Amino acid sequence: MITAPTGQIGSKLVATLLRHDEPVRVVVRDPGRLPAEVRQRAEVVVGSHRDPDVLDRALDGAEALFWLMPAAPTASSPYEAYVTASIPGADAVVRHAVPRVVIVSALGRGSQIYAGHVSASHAMEDLFRSTGAHVRALALPTFMDNVLRQVASIREGEVSGTVPAGFRMPWIATKDIAALAAGYLRDRTWTGQDSVEVRGGEDLSHQEIADVLTDVLGTPVRFRRGDRAAVGPFLVGRGFSEAMARSVVDMDLAGERGINNATPRTPENTTPTTFREFAEEFVRPAVRATQE
Repeated sequence: MITAPTGQIGSKLVATLLRHDEPVRVVVRDPGRLPAEVRQRAEVVVGSHRDPDVLDRALDGAEALFWLMPAAPTASSPYEAYVTASIPGADAVVRHAVPRVVIVSALGRGSQIYAGHVSASHAMEDLFRSTGAHVRALALPTFMDNVLRQVASIREGEVSGTVPAGFRMPWIATKDIAALAAGYLRDRTWTGQDSVEVRGGEDLSHQEIADVLTDVLGTPVRFRRGDRAAVGPFLVGRGFSEAMARSVVDMDLAGERGINNATPRTPENTTPTTFREFAEEFVRPAVRATQE
């Protein structure tokens, strides 16, 4: 059973599972957002995976659950957004004796660094561990896909961030997350409860991101360091609650403090896609589309 099947991870995960002829059930508010093939081949449960009644239908007979809780920008705290909102899911796992749960989480568990959304996702992990199910929590770094939010400014020759230009951190492509999750969902043999710490394709600074974009796009792209103090008011102006805006800033600050860098890189925790490959496959077409 797959939650958030229209998101940037869930959509790729569903497509991967269907390619392997796995039986798939999805929970979605608006089935019209699903590709036609998914509507035809997957079992669709309409509603929110925050709703206990919806989850009762969705988890009946499920062999495994993929749990991704999108942050609610108007929540009263990140713990409400991740933990409180996930209580119906944990309860349903117990009621339906779902044997395996794969969770999207974040690096930095045990770091003793408060990190807003990240810290709340670690608490969400503990909630699902308490069900007694076998759990794999995918502990992930920053998504390469987030760069796509800046397509308009990249087209004008600028990419921005609030960390120092030379600060290096790990990045991962969501297609690699989907592939990792699919592997665990298709494997019916693993047991126990573990975090799977993943450092993504490579460590890069924002300056290196700008340099790669310059090379891939064939036009200069510079890095501009933004003002972290301005992020909170900007998000509140976009409809975020004060608490969730502050949580985003706390997550960003924790990143600069190194919360994503504590786990050493190994061949086992390195995923295939480099940022150059990501930029060639996704950023360049997106930038060209805005120019047409």
